[in-house]
Amino acid sequence: MDEERTTFSDDESLADVDDQVSQLMAAQTGVEADELQDFWSVASRYARLGDLEVFMGTPWSEALAPEAWSFGDSADLANELLALVLAGKKTATTGLYQEYVDEEEPLPKVGDLSIILDGASHPRALVRDQEVVITTFGDVTPEQAAAEGEGDRTLESWRQAHREVWERRGLAITDDTKVVWERFKVLYSV
Repeated sequence: MDEERTTFSDDESLADVDDQVSQLMAAQTGVEADELQDFWSVASRYARLGDLEVFMGTPWSEALAPEAWSFGDSADLANELLALVLAGKKTATTGLYQEYVDEEEPLPKVGDLSIILDGASHPRALVRDQEVVITTFGDVTPEQAAAEGEGDRTLESWRQAHREVWERRGLAITDDTKVVWERFKVLYSV
């Protein structure tokens, strides 16, 4: 399998490396690197990171912004779901387990931070995972569905909306399809 890798030489300055990392982040997320890093420089304070940086310096894992992504499969849906998050109505989300496997992405875990983007790829909220459950589509509970804040907040509405989104991408969803359900807390928003 071909994998794109970026290497940094010993003679590059920290500023050069920072610029390259910012460019990579922008290429992967569609977000302007400066905008994302500016958001992170403020939002990271709300994640209570860096309390020891005075003594030890800022670790790379905290200096760089966490993964940035948007909800749904369109700008309109991203904005609609983000509005629910900002209003406190959406405190959870569900993804397909197989997409993590296919994209070789690590599964989310409690404590993970994410930057939520709006439909125009502007950073709007910093969230931290509070609970992560791997289950099947058919075993998602009414309480889990309601926490997503969508539609009329019923399990039936949740199933219909999620099936529609995933089937638009050509994916067949059955009750046995594995999903990753995440409950999150908003730490900072603009």
